[in-house]
This record gives sequence, structure tokens and C-alpha cells, in this order.
Amino acid sequence: MKPVLQSPFFRTALLMSSVLFATAVHAVDEEAARALARQSGCFKCHSVSKKMDGPAYKDVAAKYRGKPDAEVRLVEHITTGEKAKFEDGHEEEHKIVKSKDANEIKNLVNWILAQ
Repeated sequence: MKPVLQSPFFRTALLMSSVLFATAVHAVDEEAARALARQSGCFKCHSVSKKMDGPAYKDVAAKYRGKPDAEVRLVEHITTGEKAKFEDGHEEEHKIVKSKDANEIKNLVNWILAQ
């Protein structure tokens, strides 16, 4: 008799639980993300689907899709006030998100990247 840890059933169950856990860990709270974006004034320059003064979030997501540093890069962008470049060539400091809670900021960034 095979040990339980080597059985195909156990391996399948372990794989499935890992997938479910990973999905739960990366689940985005859209309502909370939108609330933080509203509170921080993000929707003054951005929308989900159309370009305004800033790029649409779907375009931001497309730009960073598949890049391993996407989350870190966007967190830095919305928390440091780095310069944002506009089509006419001028630059302005990007507004800083109105939260110091790392989980809230990460949720907002992951919501943007999910577009």
C-alpha cells in the first residue's frame, strides 16, 4: 500500500487546495478599491475604460500585463508622488493615494491590474 502522501488522490487534492488558496489570497475587493479611488480623487483623471487626463485603468492593466514588477511599480507610483507625464509634454506630481494601509493600497493596485 502506498503512503497517503504519494497517492494520486492526495496530490490532486493538494493541488486543488493550493489553487483555491491562491485565488482567495489574490481576490480583489472591487467595492473597497473603488471607494479608495473615489476618496483619493483618482477618478478626476482616470476612468476604468476611457482615457481622460490620465490613462484608462484597462490601458494601465494592458501595459503591465505579464510584468513581474507590475504591482510594486504601481504601488510606488500612487504612494510617492512621482511625476506623471501628459500628452502635451508637461509633468505634474501624481496625487498620493489617501491611505497608509498596505492592504488597501495593494487591493486598489490589484483592482487596476485586473481591468
